Amino acid sequence: MTTEAEEPTLTIDELAARAGVTVRTVRFYSSKGLLPPPVIGARRVGHYGPGHVARLALIEELQQQGMTLAAIERYLGQLPPDLTPHDLAIHRAVVASWAPDLVETVSRRELERRAGRPLAPEDIERLTAMSVVVHEDGDGDDGDTFRVDSGLLRLGVQLLDVPLSQDAILAARKVLTEHSRAAAHELAQLFRGEVAERDARDVKSLSAHMHPLVVQALLTTFQRSLREELSEWLRGSGAG
Repeated sequence: MTTEAEEPTLTIDELAARAGVTVRTVRFYSSKGLLPPPVIGARRVGHYGPGHVARLALIEELQQQGMTLAAIERYLGQLPPDLTPHDLAIHRAVVASWAPDLVETVSRRELERRAGRPLAPEDIERLTAMSVVVHEDGDGDDGDTFRVDSGLLRLGVQLLDVPLSQDAILAARKVLTEHSRAAAHELAQLFRGEVAERDARDVKSLSAHMHPLVVQALLTTFQRSLREELSEWLRGSGAG
């Protein structure tokens, strides 16, 4: 497993599996300049890291929004070159916020392909507890099927490797859900007062523009607040 602080250790095959794409796709994106070059190690083997995984996830999200390859090239070309995997994840979250909720029914094989890894029974149980997938009894040749929330799948798969108990993850999800709903309610009340006297077309236009801006503001503010809280905790525990 590779973390942000570690040197890139993924081979191109491991990167493709982690991102849920083919090796050919990785090479194609690299040839177009959408991915930075790997770190060349012993025996001239290229190694990839968290930044490559995060960038592939962003490219996939942009494609799901219907952007052409040329548009994706322009989008990525406007990003600062020194973005961290966390920064790229924020960009992806903002892009994903434009998409409608998408729940699909897929086979076990397709679920694992989208997850980019084999899923053990305990992995399925954990994803089910996080409301990422719902197990359904299958009656076809592929066996059981699952209803999967495509917007949450990548996050859920990443949480499988986080050293937290399932109870802690579910408690964190409850905290985030409750506070995000409260923030959304208060912001909606604020904006409702601003647009009460406007034309219906102006209201629709304002909503379309404000949605991604508000999401980005919330994500950025939360990221900074969480970083400050963790830094204070580490200093207080003597680990910082």
